[in-house]
Amino acid sequence: MPDTIIDRCEAKGLRMTGQRRTIAGVLEASDDHPDVELLHTRAAAQDANISIATVYRTVKLFEEAGILDKLEFGDGRARYEDAERDHHDHLIDMNSGEVIEFVDPDIEALQEKIAEKLGYRLIGHRLELYAVPKKSE
Repeated sequence: MPDTIIDRCEAKGLRMTGQRRTIAGVLEASDDHPDVELLHTRAAAQDANISIATVYRTVKLFEEAGILDKLEFGDGRARYEDAERDHHDHLIDMNSGEVIEFVDPDIEALQEKIAEKLGYRLIGHRLELYAVPKKSE
């Protein structure tokens, strides 16, 4: 499997314009879960001619090609991450909107156990926890 978002786009035969390459590079460099507006801000800092419409069209194209995963955390904003990132789950701070990535072997094992108990072989999952910070005492 090609390493970068641009490589995977090219491998899937997508036409990669300069603006699409810029957007792909911004996505590749993101260690958060940006929405289209944030992607546009970051991409426009590199190329002022990139419109928000171009970003919307590009993320839709990348999502349809299986390059990006679209994430919806209940705040009305679709966010995006590289579909080829290592598996992880999300905890969403409902006060700040911060998205915290985590991996927990106990949760992974429990999900496998539940699928097995119900007569299934687990092939994937997505776990999102919605939380608020505990009050300090």
